[in-house]
Amino acid sequence: MIVLLVGMPGSGKEEFKKVAMELGWEVVSMGDVVRNYTTSLGLELNEKNVGSVASSERETKGMDIWARRTLEKIKNKKTVVDGIRNREEVEFFKKNLGEKLVLVAILSSEKTRFQRIINRGRLDDVKNIEEFEERDRRELSWGLGNVISKSDYFIVNEGTLEEFKEKVRSFLNSLKDC
Repeated sequence: MIVLLVGMPGSGKEEFKKVAMELGWEVVSMGDVVRNYTTSLGLELNEKNVGSVASSERETKGMDIWARRTLEKIKNKKTVVDGIRNREEVEFFKKNLGEKLVLVAILSSEKTRFQRIINRGRLDDVKNIEEFEERDRRELSWGLGNVISKSDYFIVNEGTLEEFKEKVRSFLNSLKDC
């Protein structure tokens, strides 16, 4: 079973992945592929550079470029792939990974997501509301909203961290029957 994980920045994908790893799932992050590629170009790891590289590569090499670069990292049949941003990536993975694949969206409000991003302080994170809104616009322009709307499953992440982790555990355990 392959889980394609989608959600707006700060929705809770990192916490989903932590729970998946605790349950023995392999986790592959498309964002790590983008960040590694950005640093390989000699660019500083920040939100502007990572976003620019991600957009530029999509424009010049196709909307599924990051899926193509991520595929080789998937070694296990029980894998969560994080960072889906458009339908072309979903279609690429469906074509190359088979039918045992589900698309899962993590949903959180804009206010909640912004606060989480400010609190986590990753190098490539936004630093203010203007950058946050710009990042959302950029990611939505890649087709993220369309992918979220077409997801097979939705998990709302507006409560406590433990409540969310329990939702994720329950969801992943339910996939054993698939």
